[in-house]
Amino acid sequence: MTVYVSDQINKARAQGHAAFVAYLSGGFPDVQGSIDAAKTVVDAGADIVEIGFPYSDPTMDGLVIQEAGKKALERGLKRGDMFRIVEEVATTGAAVVIMTYYNPIFVYGVDNFARDLANAGGAGLITPDLIPEEAGEWIEASNTYDLDRIFLVAPTSTDERIKKTVDASRGFVYAASRMGVTGVQTSIESDAEQLVRRTHAAGATNVCVGIGVSNREQAREVGQYADGVIVGSALVQALVKHDGDTKAGLRELRQVAEDIAAGAHSIREG
Repeated sequence: MTVYVSDQINKARAQGHAAFVAYLSGGFPDVQGSIDAAKTVVDAGADIVEIGFPYSDPTMDGLVIQEAGKKALERGLKRGDMFRIVEEVATTGAAVVIMTYYNPIFVYGVDNFARDLANAGGAGLITPDLIPEEAGEWIEASNTYDLDRIFLVAPTSTDERIKKTVDASRGFVYAASRMGVTGVQTSIESDAEQLVRRTHAAGATNVCVGIGVSNREQAREVGQYADGVIVGSALVQALVKHDGDTKAGLRELRQVAEDIAAGAHSIREG
């Protein structure tokens, strides 16, 4: 039985806190290593796992995720491996989504991709370079296979753009805390809270904030107003730092994930 992102967000909400959404690069340090990493973050408290599909032109990814994706491709990651990773991680009881640029979906065939993702127990897709107006085929396939479709809004999005994105999304809306690429930041942009309010006002039930969250305090801060806290680079960095020493990488990954989970799962004040 597939666990959807809304299931996990609703469970977290019922407990008075935000969901922890953990991003990891598929196939890094290798296929089995990425499965072990995903299971590690779930054990550490992640409610939803994003498996990033490495791509040769990662326009939204910062240096850490670019490095992990590049190495995964060099080490032979194939499309079928991504579905295997999803299938293995879905057994943990977490909701599992693939985050991917649209080209790999288009090349394989949108219906084929949606079918195989659903068969693997995946909840849906995050598509950072796809806008709702150009997503007709994906929206149709996601309806056919009952998959979440997660689109992005940014601080510069107009109210009209936010409304269109909310109407097209299912599961949650991804609120980018700032413009630019992913990466560890020392602070979260003040625009993020306002963006979440605007997106809720446009009708979104679930709004998760990503880009830049990297420690317990930032996760706690974002979790006070967002429905989910998305963390990627801080987690992937632990694996990149120890590339070649899987046990050490997983140990540090667990420590980072537990720290962030504690922040994201802090009970909301008021």
